[in-house]
Amino acid sequence: SDRPAFAALNADPEVMAEFPAPLDRAGSDALLERFDTGLHQRGWGVWAVELASSGQLIGCVGLNPAPENLPFAPAVELVWRLVRPAWGQGLAREAAQLAIDVGFTQLGLPQLVAFTACSNQRSRALMQRLGMVYQGEFDHPALAHTSRLRRHVWHRLEAPPLLPA
Repeated sequence: SDRPAFAALNADPEVMAEFPAPLDRAGSDALLERFDTGLHQRGWGVWAVELASSGQLIGCVGLNPAPENLPFAPAVELVWRLVRPAWGQGLAREAAQLAIDVGFTQLGLPQLVAFTACSNQRSRALMQRLGMVYQGEFDHPALAHTSRLRRHVWHRLEAPPLLPA
């Protein structure tokens, strides 16, 4: 039932400005299928983000295996994407923090990573607000050499140390 709202999110040129292109309905549905498959196969993944007051879908957040061809793989990536009206309200941070808690507390992951195009200042700022530490830059292998988005940054967040029992 979230497919139309998710498709609208993925078709928004401003939301998708730091991605190679907005997604058409088929591309959005395929992404949702990949997320759904991951949830069912692993028991964790990317979840819908809804407003508590209305149940309206405003985006997605969660954990996803990083592509194997990236320099820091294997790793689990923290991902987020919200509709424009939800920007600047702390909702992405709140939802991402919940995903981090799942990753470290329930799944026992040792670390999480996040990456984005160097030009994506909003996501880079969120990575810093989440306490993620800048690790460096790389050329994304899935993007053309001529793409303005080819150069990426990545950040890492280590699991907090376990307290003695």
